[in-house]
Parts: sequence; structure tokens; C-alpha cells
Amino acid sequence: MPVTVAVDAMGGDHGPSVTLPAALRFLEANPDARLIAVGPEAPLKAALAKLRSPAKARLAIHPATEVVEMHEPPADALRRKKDSSMRVAINLVKDGTAQACVSAGNTGALMAISRFVLKTLPGVDRPAIASQLPTKKGVVTVLDLGANVNCTPEQLVQFAVMGTALVAAVDGIERPTVGLLNIGEEDIKGNDVVKETGERLRNAGLNFYGNVEGDDIYMGTTDVVVCDGFVGNVMLKTSEGLAQMLYEFLKTEFTRNPLSRLAAMLAYPVLMAFKRRIDPRLYNGATLVGLRGVVVKSHGGADALAFQNALAKAHAEAVSGVLERIAQRMAAMPAIGSAATAPTSKPTAVLPDA
Repeated sequence: MPVTVAVDAMGGDHGPSVTLPAALRFLEANPDARLIAVGPEAPLKAALAKLRSPAKARLAIHPATEVVEMHEPPADALRRKKDSSMRVAINLVKDGTAQACVSAGNTGALMAISRFVLKTLPGVDRPAIASQLPTKKGVVTVLDLGANVNCTPEQLVQFAVMGTALVAAVDGIERPTVGLLNIGEEDIKGNDVVKETGERLRNAGLNFYGNVEGDDIYMGTTDVVVCDGFVGNVMLKTSEGLAQMLYEFLKTEFTRNPLSRLAAMLAYPVLMAFKRRIDPRLYNGATLVGLRGVVVKSHGGADALAFQNALAKAHAEAVSGVLERIAQRMAAMPAIGSAATAPTSKPTAVLPDA
């Protein structure tokens, strides 16, 4: 049975000018998939008519009359825009019309609406944002990246369980290694929450490596790295800023004088290979794990290639049965899902395009 992905065609900084071309490219590369583009019907049909693709027949349009703005308060989007392209796309997952949803829109609104409409899986207190980052050895899955700034040890263990299920399903690693992000490898280091989380992870039946530090993330020390959303988001944005700074440094040095420009010409193939290897567009798409449906958040400024990769990620998760994997692993560890110990503060999405 073909997997259908609902697309918030109006989300992000560019809307249909990116989402529709990306959708067609994705369909061309995945002949067994179908997409539903959600948004104002007439504008979407007009935009689609200008595009040429043999895969058009597998891209349907579903009407929605409202759009969630990028900086709109999540509560307003949830309460007042019940016919937004984002909410309608998520509703299509809830009613089974689609098996996954992708949006480049407001992160906070996407999390709030997804949690309200789809609810969480049994044993999951809060959904987390998980994404892959490049490493020396391949990729690492890190969570949480911004959905929950305050977490209990129980919730961090839940993140570890969900992360291992995600990696096992999509990457085919049956027992992924798990690292707990900390300020040192020793068990005595870290705050009380991290110390208690480490104790629980050692007895959780997971392939727990132990504490890892920031440099371990890009060394590829473990397959999964767990942290709260505050730490994860700071880590992610610091990494993005460092990568951009290094790129600007290289650009400046290679254009400094005629000799350096000649060196740049000679080094061009190596520089392009390096750029392709760390291209963030290849890793675009963060999964909202823990929901009763597959929801993937694309970066708000994504171009067509980046958004296509977010679609591919959602499709792969639906095909590989991520939800069933997470549900099975959570059911096997009923003691870790204690909602009663959750802090009273509400989860807060802190990604910058929220």
C-alpha cells in the first residue's frame, strides 16, 4: 500500500514556491509514494499548473483557508486557526488519510497542534524534537532539540527509548548506543537531573554507553545522544554558527589576493566535496517523536532540496513503522513513563523559527 504524506504547502519562509517543486522531485524519486498538498486551493492549483513533472498525478491538493504565520503565538494558532494548512495536514494524519505530515512552519505551533490533535503514545509524557547530525562515522540522532526546556529524569529516559526506536527502525541498527550529554564522562559530574538520569539509563535495558561530552557528538561516539531541549537547542545553534563562521573564514582567505584565488581554483574539487559532506540541507527534517503519528518539521528557510529531504525522512519513518517500534519499546519499559513526576512548567519550543 502506498504511503501518503500530508504537506503543509504554506509553511516556512517560501511557501508553495519551495514546497511544490520539492514535492514533485520527491515523488519522482519515490514512485510508491503519494503526497497531499494542503493550502488555499486556487493558488496552489495555479502554482502547480506552472510546474512540469511526470509525478503530478500523485500530488493531490486539499483545501485549507488559513495559514499559521511564522511568528504567531502557538496558542493563537491552536485556538483560532482551526482551518490552517498546518492543522488540516495534521488532521489528515489523525483520520488515516495520510501516514505522515511535513511542515516548515512555526515550530511552536506545529508542536502544540500536533500534540493536541494526535496525542502522545502510551507511556510518553512529552514529545521531543529529534534530528540527525553528521559525524566522522556517519550520523547521530540527538534529542531533545528544543521542545522541552525542563525535563525530569523519567522524561529523559523516555527520550532515550524513543531515540533508540527511531534509529533502529530507520537506520537498521537493532541496539543503538545511547549517550547522555553531560559536562564530563564521569558519573559524579553533572547536575542532579543528569546524575539521576544516568542511574536510570544504566538500569533501563538500553545499550547505554554512558555520559558523553559535546565533542563526542561529532566524533560519532554513540548512535543516540540525549539531553533536555534547552541544552540541545543551544548545542544545535552553536554548531550551525560555527559551521557558518568556518565557511566565511575559508571564503575570505581564498579571495584575499590573486595567489589565494589561484589556490582556491586548484582546491575547488576538494572544497565542493567538503561542502557536500556537511551540507545542512541533506540532514533537514526534525521528527516530533512520541506522538500518535509521524510529524516532521522542516527548517523554515529550507530550499527545495532541503524540503525534499524532510519529505524523504517522513516517508521513511512511515514505511519503517517507527510508531509501532516506539510503542513496543515503551510498553516493555512501563516503569519509566511517570507523568506524576513531570514538572509543572509547560513544554516550550525554543527553535528560532517557532
